[in-house]
Amino acid sequence: MTELLSFTHPHDGELLSGVYGGPAAGPEAATAVLLHGAGIGSKDRLLPLLAEFVSRGCRGLALDFSGHGESSGEPKDLSLRRRFEQAVSVIDARVPADGPLILVGFSMSGQTVTDLVAHYGKRVASIGLCAPAVYAEEAWDVPFGEGAGRFSEIIRRPDGWRGAPALDALRAYEGRAVLAVPGRDAIIPPEVTEAVQDALSAHARFTRFEVPGSEHMLGMWFQEHAEDRREFVTAVVTGLG
Repeated sequence: MTELLSFTHPHDGELLSGVYGGPAAGPEAATAVLLHGAGIGSKDRLLPLLAEFVSRGCRGLALDFSGHGESSGEPKDLSLRRRFEQAVSVIDARVPADGPLILVGFSMSGQTVTDLVAHYGKRVASIGLCAPAVYAEEAWDVPFGEGAGRFSEIIRRPDGWRGAPALDALRAYEGRAVLAVPGRDAIIPPEVTEAVQDALSAHARFTRFEVPGSEHMLGMWFQEHAEDRREFVTAVVTGLG
């Protein structure tokens, strides 16, 4: 596997754990930033995917959000806003200023990628959304809690995701976009996936990447299935030079 180096990054009283690799000099290489999902998600299962991006000449960067993997903190104290802020803090510290970005997010980090697209604008050359979630605007600043609080109440409202600001951001995005869709997803409703696809089809250079036989945890699937992993990376970097 391509060598990946570990780092820690202080942010908001916590220490975030991450890995990076790839070319050390020059701003021209794009940096692939990989963001794990919620629950038991961490950067560890994304390392083979990160190494694949690095092998294609990209810089690579992945982090554990607070309360996950080797980072400090508690998952219950996270929010969509704090995930976004942690990702921005690490990217700004580790990626050359104004360097192009490839953003890849799994499940909940589909929302985080969308928040980053709105923040970084035309710096984002390509995105990969893997079984992505999007959320109602009022959920953005609410702590996740332990499963029975206000965040859970908001995201479980029928059709509460419709009109999510993330869909507007994806509709405006004009770069490369790949939507990875598992063969069976018991977490993300198909209506959400179709809404994300419709939004990306508006202006992005869009590809739907089917992953037959897989389920929701596509990070784990790509970890274990090298051919699908390579094909997904090829789709994400196609046309980026």
